[in-house]
Amino acid sequence: MGDNGRTFGSFISLRRSMLGWTQLRLATEVGRSEDWMSQVERDLQQVKDLTLLQRLAEVLKLDLAELIALPQPAADRVRSRSRKSSSATLTSTSAAEEDDVRRRPFMALAAAALFPPAAGQRSAHVAASAPLASLEDLLLYGADRIPPPRRDPTPAGVAASLVTSRQEFRAARYDALAQALPGRITAAQAVGTPEGSARNVAQLYNLAARVCIKIGDNNLVAITADRALTSARIGGDPLVTAEAQRMVSSSWRRQGSLPRATDIVVVAAEELLADTSVPEIARLATRGDLYATAAYTAAKTGDRSYAHSLIREAADSAAAAGLVDDIQGVALHELSVHYELGDAGRAIELAATIDPTALPTAERQARFFTDVARAFDQWNKPEQCFKALLAAEQAAPQEIRRGAVRDLASALLRHDRKLIGVREFAARAGVRIV
Repeated sequence: MGDNGRTFGSFISLRRSMLGWTQLRLATEVGRSEDWMSQVERDLQQVKDLTLLQRLAEVLKLDLAELIALPQPAADRVRSRSRKSSSATLTSTSAAEEDDVRRRPFMALAAAALFPPAAGQRSAHVAASAPLASLEDLLLYGADRIPPPRRDPTPAGVAASLVTSRQEFRAARYDALAQALPGRITAAQAVGTPEGSARNVAQLYNLAARVCIKIGDNNLVAITADRALTSARIGGDPLVTAEAQRMVSSSWRRQGSLPRATDIVVVAAEELLADTSVPEIARLATRGDLYATAAYTAAKTGDRSYAHSLIREAADSAAAAGLVDDIQGVALHELSVHYELGDAGRAIELAATIDPTALPTAERQARFFTDVARAFDQWNKPEQCFKALLAAEQAAPQEIRRGAVRDLASALLRHDRKLIGVREFAARAGVRIV
């Protein structure tokens, strides 16, 4: 076994889960079947091909040497079970493990010759996360890595940047927003009172967390959400703090801690409702948003009754607030809840009651069509699924690079003979076509 008892398969499975990927998506990225990937993760299939190992390292953003160093013992063990003699089995297993120990240093040397580090892992990672590169530099190294502004920041300029940032997110211009946020954050840190500056920084970090979710970098979601909550508590605005808690919940959910993620937003919702310093309408609207997020997370755990109870609470709060935007937001979360619970029919029935042209932003329209596509995929209706994905792309082209869309596109490739244009769509979504 490797450090902490890790095997090659268990490590691949853990890394895939951290990225929020399905086995199908990872299999498609490396040009293999979902069944093959399942066997790899269960240590029933060894991976000795260096080119394939290199591809796994690239798509999972890992160091090739780290993969090679992990033991792959189980495949030979499984084959040895079919032998009649138990002593022969033990001998075969021991020999296989010794062979694996001898093989790994040789593969490392071969990999070093075939895949020089300067041309390998780092360049692939940078290319994949280019929109977030400046944000990553800010988070890891501070403002010194961010180009100075052309003019000194002012409170009015920071306020305008907040408005622009929200507009860019709603228009689904995630790349532009990701590249602009580091400069806007450093400007917000430089002006105003400590509390006022912290409130502005928290709002920008909340948007940064949402952009990281859209682009699919779970590590940066965790860091930006933490920065948002830390700044929000200094700033003292309950609504900004509640939004930061929602981002923290999303981070925990994406890391697989679903019960904790649910609790975070439920507690935040109740604390906010009790805070009479916030106008009632704002409290109710934000409470509805928090409960909707909790319902979606509870649905991912399979807790049907709790998810339905939470989404009803969300709908009641949004209705009491009387704000159309929040009522629509809860309806979209309810659509996701039905999908996560496996109720594709109910999801489509609800979708039929929503007018997508009335949804106010490109981001929200694309999210609606993506969830409709997921429900049709769950219902085994590939043609309707593909049409919904095309509608999502038309609403917001950058949305189709999300992991959920790539997973759907990968699955649709098996129907490429009857779905005209699906291969081209999959390529636009970032699926590696073999």
